[in-house]
Amino acid sequence: MKKLILLTAVLLSVWACKNDKKTTGEDPRVEGTELDSTGVAAPDGDPKKIQANVEKTYPIGLQSVFTAHGGLDHWKTMNNLCFEMKGKNGAETHSVSLPDRMTKIETKDWSIGYDGKGVWLLKQDLGYEGNPVFYHNLMFYFYAMPFIIADPGTIYAEVGPTELDGKMYNGFKVSYKSGVGDSPEDEYILYLDPDTHKMAWLAYTVTFKEQKKSDDWHYIKYDKWQDVNGLLLPEKLVWYNVENGKPKGKKMDIKFDKVTATETMLEASVFAKPAEAEYVQ
Repeated sequence: MKKLILLTAVLLSVWACKNDKKTTGEDPRVEGTELDSTGVAAPDGDPKKIQANVEKTYPIGLQSVFTAHGGLDHWKTMNNLCFEMKGKNGAETHSVSLPDRMTKIETKDWSIGYDGKGVWLLKQDLGYEGNPVFYHNLMFYFYAMPFIIADPGTIYAEVGPTELDGKMYNGFKVSYKSGVGDSPEDEYILYLDPDTHKMAWLAYTVTFKEQKKSDDWHYIKYDKWQDVNGLLLPEKLVWYNVENGKPKGKKMDIKFDKVTATETMLEASVFAKPAEAEYVQ
């Protein structure tokens, strides 16, 4: 019975992600999570004034990164993002409702989702090893760079020339206002290619358990991209080992397949907690 429920959920999510019917609705984009939300809240009022405020708020160099990846305005027209990747226990299908950040991850052995109320877990025979709350949107936030750092509640600071793996990069350090997301103490540094303005590296700290600032930096290289509906999104991410606080030698990589980003508004039922699933803390 459990396998039938999981199969039904998988088919529903895949169908929804491929449905190109355009819908409209509010786009708050305020939901945060552990390795998560960023950006600047726009004022109420005339849309033109809101847009002007956004343009003034983002540093010029960061705006150039958004432009190189298809444009922040274009990203904001998308209502869903779906992709497949190979996780620790095999293939994973990730579905995300971009306006409200409801999420679902499906595998043959388990499913994890966030339905707006909480994170739920549906276990199969092998169960799930790890923290579902930490993982439910972890890969989405890595994958949706650089656009994810345009979420509300972010503070930006320029970073001077830094050598990474033999090349010099400029960058922007990203931190969060108090109370933003599950891990507001997380920090990121986005390094951009000086020639193309594309994102090149991401340095990040993980504070989900301790909930305090950390100087333990991890590094991901972003050097292989794919065009997804006019957006330049990662085709592969490469994690590096760290030596003396800098990346040194490849550690692992993850490839992303069957990526879609469309204006289709996914139904809340796609992310709803199955009857046999349980909410987790």
